[in-house]
Amino acid sequence: MKRAIIIVLDSVGIGELPDAAEYGDTGSNTLINIKKAKPEMNLKNLCSLGLGNIDGENISILGKVDTPHACFGKMAEKSIGKDTTTGHWEMAGVITKKPFPTFTKTGFPKKLIDAFEKAIGTKILGNYASSGTEIIKVLGEEHIKTGYPIVYTSADSVFQIAAHEDVITVNKLYEICQKARELLTGEWGVARVIARPFIGTDGNFTRTKNRKDFSLPPTNTTILDLAKQKGQNVIAIGKIEDIFEHRGITESDHTTNNEDGIEKTIQYIKKDFEGILFTNLVDYDMIYGHRNDIEGYKNALIYFDQKLPEILQSLKPDDILFITADHGCDPTTPSTDHSREYVPIIVYGKNIKQNINLGIRSTFADLGQTVSDYLELNANFDAVSFWNDIKKG
Repeated sequence: MKRAIIIVLDSVGIGELPDAAEYGDTGSNTLINIKKAKPEMNLKNLCSLGLGNIDGENISILGKVDTPHACFGKMAEKSIGKDTTTGHWEMAGVITKKPFPTFTKTGFPKKLIDAFEKAIGTKILGNYASSGTEIIKVLGEEHIKTGYPIVYTSADSVFQIAAHEDVITVNKLYEICQKARELLTGEWGVARVIARPFIGTDGNFTRTKNRKDFSLPPTNTTILDLAKQKGQNVIAIGKIEDIFEHRGITESDHTTNNEDGIEKTIQYIKKDFEGILFTNLVDYDMIYGHRNDIEGYKNALIYFDQKLPEILQSLKPDDILFITADHGCDPTTPSTDHSREYVPIIVYGKNIKQNINLGIRSTFADLGQTVSDYLELNANFDAVSFWNDIKKG
């Protein structure tokens, strides 16, 4: 019973890419900079698998070991961009050559906003780039008084809509987001429309766990599509279902936070199925990276590391576990946006080789091609599989 378990530590980058300066990300190194800021951070279980043995400057400070129990390396993003959608699509086999549009400097065009307001039957507030927590501080009270939803964006290709749950119900907000998604095509085709519900009173607004992403569908065939077509299970944990617009998925559990995502992953590993289990743990990015919360980020990493032995013990003999990330979001830099970084790749299985340095992969899609080769999905991505490097015999 062959199964590929992919766990994405959302935004846990491991060093700036050669073109990072073009994205304003010089000096970004999510994992290493957190370690430098918080020397007490001990990721002993990840390091036992080879995290600290990955090639690169200063990576060994995480904790290099003599004989890692897994295969290890790092992957460069070949796609143009540094957002969640681009990163996940690439590891699933789709390389994005044309970047998704962003509207950071000017906000969204008047023609689009006019059409959106007509579609939802009300005016909007905002329409500028901002931190989500900051914009509800500024516009939250006006939103409550007027009932107008708050629209904003960021350096990423996103159209975000915030609303108080007592003013616009969660389901109504989802309907509004769907109307935005229908308009946001072509030159306005942002990667994601994101519902951002919040609660509380002026000066004490808090975003809730009812966030929902409305993504564009992948522009080409992914490993999820191929596995489903072959009759295998494709189980999505966390926001994976949103990132792939529910395509190629046979079962999903949206989860509420990292802890829930880890527990659900362990539960599904213990079940019997063949195919792919794909998990996204979003808190590193959403709660800690974007808010430059170094302490929170550190603690979240330690929590995953402490749960890792239980994940490994739950694996069945033929399972292959891939631990990786989709981009960076360095909480130690002034920026609160994603960063253009390499991502770690750790590959473990009870029946695969240990202590294999996978080096520096030229694309995240090498992961997808490897999964395809293992599950015999016959993918032909613009990538190089490392299956033959890690399999025994």
